Amino acid sequence: MNFEGLDPGLAEYAPAMHSTLDPVLDAHLNPSLLQNVELDPEGVALEALPVQESVHIMEGVYSELHSVVAEVGVPVSVSHFDLHEEMLWVGSHGGHATSFFGPALERYSSFQVNGNDDIRQIQSLENGILFLTKNNLKYMARGGLIIFDYLLDESEDMHSLLLTDSSTLLVGGLQSHILEIDLNTVQETQKYAVETPGVTVMRQTNRFFFCGHTSGKISLRDLRTFKVEHEFDAFSGSLSDFDVHGNLLAACGFSSRLTGLACDRFLKVYDLRMMRAITPLQVHVDPAFLRFIPTYTSRLAIISQSGQCQFCEPTGLANPADIFHVNPVGPLLMTFDVSASKQALAFGDSEGCVHLWTDSPEPSFNPYSRETEFALPCLVDSLPPLDWSQDLLPLSLIPVPLTTDTLLSDWPAANSAPAPRRAPPVDAEILRTMKKVGFIGYAPNPRTRLRNQIPYRLKESDSEFDTFSQVPESPIGREEEPHLHMVSKKYRKVTIKYSKLGLEDFDFKHYNKTLFAGLEPHIPNAYCNCMIQVLYFLEPVRCLIQNHLCQKEFCLACELGFLFHMLDLSRGDPCQGSNFLRAFRTIPEASALGLILADSDEASGKGNLARLIQRWNRFILTQLHQDMQELEVPQAYRSAGGSYGISFCSSGDSVIGQLFSCEMENCSLCRCGSETVRASSTLLFTLSYPEDKTGKNYDFAQVLKRSICLEQNTQAWCDNCEKYQPTIQTRNIRHLPDILVINCEVNSSKEADFWRAQAEVAFKMAMKKHGGEVVKNKEFARADRKEVGSPEGALLCPSMEELKNVWLPFSLRMKMTKNKGLDVCNWTDGEEWGPARAEEEHGVYVYDLMATVVHILDSRTGGSLVAHIKVGETYHQRKEGVTHQQWYLFNDFLIEPIDKHEAVQFDMNWKVPAILYYVKRNLNSRYNLNIKNPIEASVLLAEASLARKQRKTHTTFIPLMLNEMPQVGDLVGLDAEFVTLNEEEAELRSDGTKSTIKPSQMSVARITCVRGQGPNEGIPFIDDYISTQEQVVDYLTQYSGIKPGDLDAKISSKHLTTLKSTYLKLRFLIDIGVKFVGHGLQKDFRVINLMVPKDQVLDTVYLFHMPRKRMISLRFLAWYFLDLKIQGETHDSIEDARTALQLYRKYLELSKNGTEPESFHKVLKGLYEKGRKMDWKVPEPEGQTSPKNAAVFSSVLAL
Repeated sequence: MNFEGLDPGLAEYAPAMHSTLDPVLDAHLNPSLLQNVELDPEGVALEALPVQESVHIMEGVYSELHSVVAEVGVPVSVSHFDLHEEMLWVGSHGGHATSFFGPALERYSSFQVNGNDDIRQIQSLENGILFLTKNNLKYMARGGLIIFDYLLDESEDMHSLLLTDSSTLLVGGLQSHILEIDLNTVQETQKYAVETPGVTVMRQTNRFFFCGHTSGKISLRDLRTFKVEHEFDAFSGSLSDFDVHGNLLAACGFSSRLTGLACDRFLKVYDLRMMRAITPLQVHVDPAFLRFIPTYTSRLAIISQSGQCQFCEPTGLANPADIFHVNPVGPLLMTFDVSASKQALAFGDSEGCVHLWTDSPEPSFNPYSRETEFALPCLVDSLPPLDWSQDLLPLSLIPVPLTTDTLLSDWPAANSAPAPRRAPPVDAEILRTMKKVGFIGYAPNPRTRLRNQIPYRLKESDSEFDTFSQVPESPIGREEEPHLHMVSKKYRKVTIKYSKLGLEDFDFKHYNKTLFAGLEPHIPNAYCNCMIQVLYFLEPVRCLIQNHLCQKEFCLACELGFLFHMLDLSRGDPCQGSNFLRAFRTIPEASALGLILADSDEASGKGNLARLIQRWNRFILTQLHQDMQELEVPQAYRSAGGSYGISFCSSGDSVIGQLFSCEMENCSLCRCGSETVRASSTLLFTLSYPEDKTGKNYDFAQVLKRSICLEQNTQAWCDNCEKYQPTIQTRNIRHLPDILVINCEVNSSKEADFWRAQAEVAFKMAMKKHGGEVVKNKEFARADRKEVGSPEGALLCPSMEELKNVWLPFSLRMKMTKNKGLDVCNWTDGEEWGPARAEEEHGVYVYDLMATVVHILDSRTGGSLVAHIKVGETYHQRKEGVTHQQWYLFNDFLIEPIDKHEAVQFDMNWKVPAILYYVKRNLNSRYNLNIKNPIEASVLLAEASLARKQRKTHTTFIPLMLNEMPQVGDLVGLDAEFVTLNEEEAELRSDGTKSTIKPSQMSVARITCVRGQGPNEGIPFIDDYISTQEQVVDYLTQYSGIKPGDLDAKISSKHLTTLKSTYLKLRFLIDIGVKFVGHGLQKDFRVINLMVPKDQVLDTVYLFHMPRKRMISLRFLAWYFLDLKIQGETHDSIEDARTALQLYRKYLELSKNGTEPESFHKVLKGLYEKGRKMDWKVPEPEGQTSPKNAAVFSSVLAL
C-alpha cells in the first residue's frame, strides 16, 4: 500500500502514544462498540467486543458481522487473514500485533513486534508469522515467541514482501533494489537491481512477478532471472494498489493535477495476454484499495478511505447500486484484506478498530484450516487463597504433585555461578601471517570482521545450512587453526596461493600424488569441476565425447572432448576448463537456468551449490544429448570414409540417449474413468521422499522405486469432462538406462533429517546383523584388507566407523516385471549372480555405484563441491600400468585415494549428498570404446575470414600446401598475444609485499605459427586473430600489438577466426608430433588451454637460462646473440616467433647440438654478466634492424 496522497493529519500521529493509554474514551470512537468495556484507573480492557444484537446475514451478500478494538486510538496499519488457521492478524502503527480467532473475533494473542516502527506487511507461514517493518524482518510463532529476527541495513525503507515459495522471500521498498532472503538459512541470497526505485506492492502469478512502484508504474518480471519483461505506465502521480487474476490486471492510484495529487476514479485494466490496456473502469468512489473476489465471477472490490465499497466486473460498467458503506470509528480506513475462501472481508481504521464483513452467518476464512492450539485453562482460581501476611500459614494448602524428578528451580551450582564473557580467539589467518619486530607483531587485515566490532555468538557453530563466507584458504601446507573444525581436512575448499612467479612455484604435487589430473578452481563457474571428472571417468561417455567434432563455434560436446584429451595427456599436472566454461557461459539456456554465477556470488558462497550442481547435471546431459543428435558433419571435419564418431551412433537417437535415457509411460486417470497414456523419456531421476514423519525404516531401494514409479494426485485437463479434474498420475518404466543418474534433492533440513534418521536405523540394524564381530577401531580392521575398494579384499567384519552414516548401497538390483512394474532392492556382493546375459534376458539388471557428488558445508569458506569416483581398470592401465579399481576423492586439484565406505558415508552436518551415478554391471563390454582422432589435416588449409573488411592485400601469412604438411619432429615457431578480460585482485601487505588473491583472466587474441624448415622457413602459415564475444578490459596494446577493433568482425581488417578453428589447427600439430619453438610457451599454452607433451616444447626461456637466475627477455636475447633490435614500440607475434626460431638455431650452433654443455655454460655466464652491466636493457637503436627487414621476409612479399 502506498501512503502518498493520504490524509496529512495522520503524519501528526506520535508512535509513543500507545505506551500509556488514557482510560478516557476517545472522542472519535463509536460508544456503541464499547458497551461491555469497563474503564478502570488501571487501564482499558481490550477484550473482543461482541455484537449486541443478532445480525441477520443474507447469503451471498456481504454484511458486517463483527467489530472489535485492536488497540484504542492507534491506527491499524495492516491486516492479514491467516492462510493455515482460522485467524485474523492485525498490525498497528505502534508496532503491535494482535490476532483474533474465528468469525467471532475472539482475541487469541497480542504482542509487541517493534518498539519504534509500524508494521507494514504480515505473511503467515506454516510454523509462524512474518512481520515486516521499516528495516526489520521478524518471524514469530503465533503465540509471540521469536523464531528469528533479521535486521536489514539502517538505510533500507521496506514496504512490501512476497513469498515466492515455502523458503524464499522477496522484500522491496523505497530503495533501488529488491532482496531475496532464504528462510531456511536466514541469509540474503540475491540482490536484484530495480530500474525504477520504490516497490510498494508485489504480486505473483505462474508467469510473472508484478512490482508496483511509487511512480505509478507496474513492471512485469521474469520468474527465473527477475528481468523486466513488460512495463505498464498506469498513473502519472502514484500507485495506490493493484491486483492480478487470470489474464487481467487492475490498478488504482493518483494522477498529477495542478494542485498536487488527486485520486483517480478510473481503474486501469490490462489484458496480460496481449500486454495492453483495455477500456478503463470508471467507479463512483475514490479507490484506495482493490481486490479480485472471484467467487461466481471475477468481481472487483474497490474500497475508498472514507469507507465506501463498490463491487463491479473489471470489463463491465460500475453500478452505483452496488455500493455499501463500512462505518469506521475513525475518519479513515487504513487497511483491507480478503480471506482465502473469499467469504470474509476485513477492514482496519485509523482509530484501531477492525470490522469483519462476511457473506454468510458462519463463514470460514480458509477452505481447509488446521486446528488451532489454545493455552491450557488457568487453575489458580480453583485453589484456596493464601494470606501472605500470616507467618504461620502452611504452604501445604497448595497441592503439589509428587515427583522424584529434579525440580526446575534446582539449578546446579555450575549454572548458578557468574561466568564472564570470553574474549573471542584471534583469527588464525592473523596469527599465521604475523611478522614480529621486537615485541610488536604486524599482520594484514583478513577483513573477515567489521572494523572495531567483535561479534558475539551464543552458539559455537553456525547453522547446518549456513552459507556465511570468510576468506578461503587451502587446507594443506598451512598451520593448523587453534580451534577444531567439523569438516575433514581433505574435504575443505582448496585455493591456489599465487606468488610473483604466478603458479610456477606452487606445489600441486603436495595435493595430488596420483597420475590423474585435477582441475583448477579459480576460473569463473568452476563449481562444476567435480561433475566434469565424473563424466570423464565414465568410459563410454569419454570415448563418445572425444570422437565428436562439429562446426558449431560454441559446442559443449566439442569443448568437453578437448578437455578430456588434456586430462588424458596429463601425468598428474592440473588442467583448467577455461575454454569449456567460456563456451558454457555463451549458452542462453545456462543463463536462463541461473547456472552462470557472478564472481562475487561464487567467491562468497551465496549460491546454493547443491541445487546449482543438480541443475547443471540435468543441463549438461540434455545439452550433450542435443549436440549428439546433430549428425550432420561439416565437410572440413569429415574423414576420408565420410563418417565420423564411434560405431554405435544411430540415426534415431544419440548415444547419450542410449546411455542415460529411460523410456517411460505417463498415465493420467480421471475420476470419470478416462485414461490418457503418453510416452516420454528422462535422462535422470530426482529422489522423492516420504512425507510421513513416523520414523519408519526405508531402504534406499524403496525410496528410489517410489521416485522412479512416481504416483501423485494433481489437477489436470480431462478431454472427456472438458475441464480440469483431480487425476491420478502414474509413471511406468518401459526400458531402464545403462547409467542411472539420481539427483538427491537434499535442499532443506527436512530431507537432511530423513537421511540422518535412515542412516541411524541402518547402523543399528548392521550392528545387530554383525553382532559382536564389529571391530571398534578401523585400523585393526584394515589389517586384513587385501586392497582398498576391491571386492576380493572386502572386510569380513567391518569397523564401527565404516558402518556409521551409511544408508546408500553399493549395488542395486532392478527387475522389469511383465505388467510394466519395477522391482528394486539393495544388492550385496555376497549374493549369487548368474551369467549377465541370461539374467538380462529376464529383465534383471545389477547397477554398481560409480560416483557420488557431495556438497561440503563449511561456514568459513561458503562450502564447496567434491566427488567420490570409482576409477576403473582401463584408466589405471593407461596411467599407471596396473589393472585394478580404486575409489578416489576429487576436490578440484586435490586427488586422494579413499576407502570405498567413505564414498557412501554422509555426515549431514557437513557432508550432504547431491548426485549419484549408478552404472550397469559390465557396461564397457556393451560399447565400442575405440577412439579415432576426428581432427583431419584439412583444418590447416585456407579458410575464409570472419572480418568483413579483410582483403588479400592485408594477408600476413601463406597457408600450407598439401606437399608442406608437417611431419613428426618438424619445427614450428609459435607466439601468441593476449588481452585482459578481468584485472587481477591483489592486496598490499603491511610489510610492503603484494599478495595476489585472484590472477587476471586473459584471453588469447592472436596466434602465429611460422615454418621451421624448408625453402619457406620463417614464413608464417597461421596468423589468426581470435574473435571474442566477451568484454575486453585491457587490450595491452604496448605488449600485444592488439588494438581496439582488431577483434571486431564488423570493422577489423585482420584475418579473424574463432578460437575453436585455431584451436583445432594447434591440436592437429600437437597430435602429428611437431616441436614448437617459442619464448615463454608455458604461459601461452596455459591461456590457450592446451596440454602439450614436454618433449614437443622447445622454449628459449629455459634454453638460455641458468639455475637460480632470472629469466631473460626475448628482446635482450635477440640483441645479444642475433644483433636484432625487436619490439620497438609494440610486440608483433610474427617477429617474435621468427626470432625464437633463429635463437634456437643459435643455441644448436653454440652448444654443438647439445654435445658441449660446458662451453655453452661459459656463453651463458657471459650473457648474464653483460645483462647485469646493461641493467638488462637494450640500447636505443640508431637504425632499426629487424627480422622484418631480413632477406627471409622478402620471400613473403614475393610469394
